[in-house]
Amino acid sequence: MAQSDSLARLEAVIASRRGADPASSYVAKLHAKGLGKIAQKLGEEATETIIAALTEDRQALVGEAADLLFHLIVLLGAKDVPLADVLAELERREGTSGIAEKASRPS
Repeated sequence: MAQSDSLARLEAVIASRRGADPASSYVAKLHAKGLGKIAQKLGEEATETIIAALTEDRQALVGEAADLLFHLIVLLGAKDVPLADVLAELERREGTSGIAEKASRPS
């Protein structure tokens, strides 16, 4: 099973829960609070991932990274950006130096 298959399944589950009852679905609850709350939650998870990387063990980092990916997919869905578009962008960048890729972006 490819890793992207797991992410695609997660994306589908998240999409299916957006319109659910916020009392029974965390995804629906986030969406009911709006894009600002979703973005805030992503930021919190990013911070927790950084803290885990710097101060905690491997398993804590794995858990926080999973939370970060989950919330990123929630945010992408809220903005109607398919995960496939992000993966395609990563594929486009494959084989390009990070320094060269960043320099090629418009200022």
